[in-house]
Amino acid sequence: MERTIGFKERRYIEELRILTKATALDCVIDDRFDRVIYVIRQGDMGLAIGKKGDNIRRLQNVLGKRIEMVEFADTPDAFIANIFKPAEVLRVERPSPDAPVNVLVRQRSDLGIAIGKAGCNIEKARILTRRFYNTEVGEVLLEKEEA
Repeated sequence: MERTIGFKERRYIEELRILTKATALDCVIDDRFDRVIYVIRQGDMGLAIGKKGDNIRRLQNVLGKRIEMVEFADTPDAFIANIFKPAEVLRVERPSPDAPVNVLVRQRSDLGIAIGKAGCNIEKARILTRRFYNTEVGEVLLEKEEA
């Protein structure tokens, strides 16, 4: 999937820059879950969130949509781990080069966080990994304990 940024997305990125002084590399407007997903430059996440989440709240009031932020990473595996935060991602498995990747989490509670309500977090992962790394995300699985 090719990354194209339309007028509305550019406006949202500029709004983020004005309010937070943080740099967004990309912006995805997800109408299905009524949210705006920003991909923030590495190291700018603290600026973007603000003290106690103040910047996110202000941006939500200005745009009238739920705001979600993901910190960019240079490798697909690290990027996928950032997408699923605060869930603890152990590793990303690739069964074969052309198959979708599976994400393994440590605890059952992380499984619910990673999938999200109505699958919104896994859908966010699918959109962003397709957009940045041309990779498909398959399933989120629980790591099996070795006995």
